[in-house]
Amino acid sequence: MSATPLTGFTGNRVPQTALRRFLALDSAVTTANGLAYVAFSAPLGRLLGVGQGLLLELGLLLVAYGAAVGWLASRRQPPALPVKLVIETNYAWAALSLVSLALWFDPTTAGLLWIPVQAATVAGFAVLQQLALRSRSAAQ
Repeated sequence: MSATPLTGFTGNRVPQTALRRFLALDSAVTTANGLAYVAFSAPLGRLLGVGQGLLLELGLLLVAYGAAVGWLASRRQPPALPVKLVIETNYAWAALSLVSLALWFDPTTAGLLWIPVQAATVAGFAVLQQLALRSRSAAQ
């Protein structure tokens, strides 16, 4: 796959830098989301129609995951295997978020909007990271 579409989007010609930027953005968004779930689990739970305890636990998980992705983004050349793990985890999170709507949750209208939006965001990170990783591999 050519790196051209990716370089046009990121504004730089170094796939390594693009990968690190996408990992860093994923880390920042994930950690912020996790901190919000931890700090405001009760009001967000009511707003979204998701249990306070579940949001608290998910928040703690997201903060830890965001920190790990941030650490990976801070590496000069993030190793391919952990990056692939992040990509697969993001795809799994997005899929499980959507499945949760059908099988487990009875969300409010806000929850019906928020859950697919955050799933699409996470899937978007996975796609961008996957493209950047492929571009980096092709450039090496």
